[in-house]
Amino acid sequence: MGAVITIVIVAIVVILAIALMVSYNRFVKQRNLIQESWRQIDVELHRRYDLIPNLVETVRAFAAHERHVFEEVARLRTQAVNVQTASPEQRAVAESELSGALRQMMISVEAYPQLQSNQNFLNLQRELTDTEDRIAAGRRFFNANVGDYNTRIDAFPSNLIANGFKFEKAGYFEVKDETVRAVPQVSFGTIGSVAGEQAPPQMQQGAHSSGQIQPELPGGDQGYQGNYPQVPQQGQPQPPYQGQPPVGGPPAAAPGPQDGQPPFTGS
Repeated sequence: MGAVITIVIVAIVVILAIALMVSYNRFVKQRNLIQESWRQIDVELHRRYDLIPNLVETVRAFAAHERHVFEEVARLRTQAVNVQTASPEQRAVAESELSGALRQMMISVEAYPQLQSNQNFLNLQRELTDTEDRIAAGRRFFNANVGDYNTRIDAFPSNLIANGFKFEKAGYFEVKDETVRAVPQVSFGTIGSVAGEQAPPQMQQGAHSSGQIQPELPGGDQGYQGNYPQVPQQGQPQPPYQGQPPVGGPPAAAPGPQDGQPPFTGS
């Protein structure tokens, strides 16, 4: 009996040791994946740091009086370079400010058509756009790995392993600029009717010309009435149906055609 209990205890200890080792190794793997994904973002950020001076010099040649914009971009670039050893949260703040300055510079150069046709500027702008797209993709991948890692640190029983081996939560690399997060507003202009607005007169005239609204006929009737009887509205006296004689009298003679009007041929 004592041997059986000993075997059971040893088996439980072995299972717990294996579970501990698997959980620890998974934490290590997730931490290394976060570091690798961050290095990918860092490469693209350095690529953007290298593109900005060339882009600024190209724009300065055509828009020299936009000096305050160039100085702000240069200052924020230097600030972002100086915080490379900081946490992802601090670097995210610096990168968001730099992105806002770059966007403001791109908006200011729209007033210079000659710059828009400069091939060097177009190439730099294309490279910067591709770099920004890769940074955004890397940020999504990095934040997804950080989310899984932080969830395991909080969940039970993996939090016991995390606390025992000092695994700390990782920080997100999030964009704080509200202009990047803003949802684009779609304006319908004057086309159609939206939220109770009536269509403009041009569309109404187009509907008449396209046959959607039938032209008014003589006598105030609109459209083809055909052989369908008109239903009187509520509150109006209903005329007697001429297909049947009135009660207590001879059949009424059908009225003949009036002068200038063709005879009625409907059934």
